[in-house]
Amino acid sequence: MPFAFKLPDLGEGVAEGEVVRWLVREGDEIAEDQPLAEVLTDKATVEIPSPRAGRVLRLGAAEGERVPVGHVLVEIEEREAGDAAASPDSPAEEATAPAAGSAEAEAGPSFSPTVRPAAKEAAGLLRAVEATPAVRALARELGIDLTQVKASGPGGRILPDDVKRAAAKNEARLEGGPAPAVALEVEAPAAGTALDAAPPPESPDESRVALRGLRRKIAEAMAKSHAVVPAFTFVAEADVDDVLADRERRKAEAEAQGVKLTLVAYVLRALGPSLRAFPYLNASLDDERQEIVLKKRIHVAVAVAAPDGLTVPVVHDADRLGLFEVAREVGRLAEAARQNALKTEELSGATVTVTTTGAKGGVLATPIVHHPQVAVLGIHAAVPRPVARDGQVVIRRLVNLSLSVDHRVIDGQLGAEFLYDLVARLASPVGEWT
Repeated sequence: MPFAFKLPDLGEGVAEGEVVRWLVREGDEIAEDQPLAEVLTDKATVEIPSPRAGRVLRLGAAEGERVPVGHVLVEIEEREAGDAAASPDSPAEEATAPAAGSAEAEAGPSFSPTVRPAAKEAAGLLRAVEATPAVRALARELGIDLTQVKASGPGGRILPDDVKRAAAKNEARLEGGPAPAVALEVEAPAAGTALDAAPPPESPDESRVALRGLRRKIAEAMAKSHAVVPAFTFVAEADVDDVLADRERRKAEAEAQGVKLTLVAYVLRALGPSLRAFPYLNASLDDERQEIVLKKRIHVAVAVAAPDGLTVPVVHDADRLGLFEVAREVGRLAEAARQNALKTEELSGATVTVTTTGAKGGVLATPIVHHPQVAVLGIHAAVPRPVARDGQVVIRRLVNLSLSVDHRVIDGQLGAEFLYDLVARLASPVGEWT
């Protein structure tokens, strides 16, 4: 009988996953630990490795379909006995559970007792293809199967240029005529899944992109927040000329420590004292129990543009970090987000959110509160503007701050007082932010 590999337990609280992309096709010969599919959960995107070597008989879900833990992902025809990878005498294939109290038993959530230890941790899986997360993201964007790409990097590593060359060859092949069709016998999804309705007819006037993966998660979260939270936005102007001058003075010291100082780091450093002074901004609303939950620790989510969409890693205990420590952590998380390498714990636990629109920040925005949080702060571009100081018109660098809050918890006066407290801190010397 074929081996039925089910969607494993990917961590505490994860009940289902979305099959974002298959990395194998029916009929493919696969090796043990070879990635089978990319699966998106509420926590992160992970590659699911094969626990057995053999041939893929059937894919148990379509791309874009969400399936529960325990659903059969793929059926595998194992290699014949005598092949070392599939030998029934191999102790690694033993189906018994690990002994209680053993290191394996205490290692946390795992796939199943039949999976080899090398394939047990979803976030650190062995990969048959040598490629960085950025290269994998590029391949997803261009629709390239990395297993079919010729590597030119050291040690057989696939480089970005290898992916681009493969994409160019595909385009040339498509221009010369249609590619041969590949038949995939996938079980029809149950009613109500992403593929339930027939696709609309093609039109020369439009193209369609499936709403799936991280983009769908973002859409669902934003729709829920917008529907549940009666939010209002308050905007204030902050004079950050002294902050930016301080950054210039510290620039050489920061670079010597491998730190990139940004305005976001200064805002997060000032945010901690303001949130301690106004604890209702660092809270959540428990709708079921009808309770406002005041958080005793300050964990700030910082929105970062990543290849697959906006990602929001968390700076934990941000108020306990010094300026350089905040800047280092923001930079580290932002790079991990761009590389699709964030860990589950780096994406969870936020008590408040900060988002920045960067150099093209515009005048104001209305950021959406991420329910059940009650506040989100938007940082816009710092630009020179004429202002009145001591009866004189002078040029100062100013930034608009947009604060959106849940009106069920935060009234207008409280929201304004909090934001002006933050504005005052940003206008004073950094040493006074206590």
